[in-house]
Amino acid sequence: MKHLFTLLFVGLISISLNAQDKVAKIEFKDTTIDYGTIEKGANGIRTFEFTNTGEAPLIISQVKSSCGCTIPKKPKDPIMPGKTGEIEVKYDTNRVNPIRKTITVLSNADTPTVALKIKGLVIDSGKNNVLEKKDKSIVAH
Repeated sequence: MKHLFTLLFVGLISISLNAQDKVAKIEFKDTTIDYGTIEKGANGIRTFEFTNTGEAPLIISQVKSSCGCTIPKKPKDPIMPGKTGEIEVKYDTNRVNPIRKTITVLSNADTPTVALKIKGLVIDSGKNNVLEKKDKSIVAH
């Protein structure tokens, strides 16, 4: 009887050790998205694509932004090995200014924290047109 328990115990330990060897790995297609120069009010939604290149399911526990003007959205379900997923990011393009934000991804991957970046410039060409019209009317007088 003792021999049977010992055998079961050794078997359970070896199974748990094998399970610990398998880890998820997250590999992003790009870690920076460049919006370029975009108009105020333009579509601010962009997507970071990634693949689980590990041997265990990838669970993204949290995705947070460095600012309230950027809203990231994480996958709800685990990403199985070899499968791809997306993290959607929505930037508030009603703010006219340069974009320099960081999105932090927390997961069970071998690299548990990954920093993603977005950059670009939001302009309001309508304001420039108003200024140009004012300048022309001043010059015309």
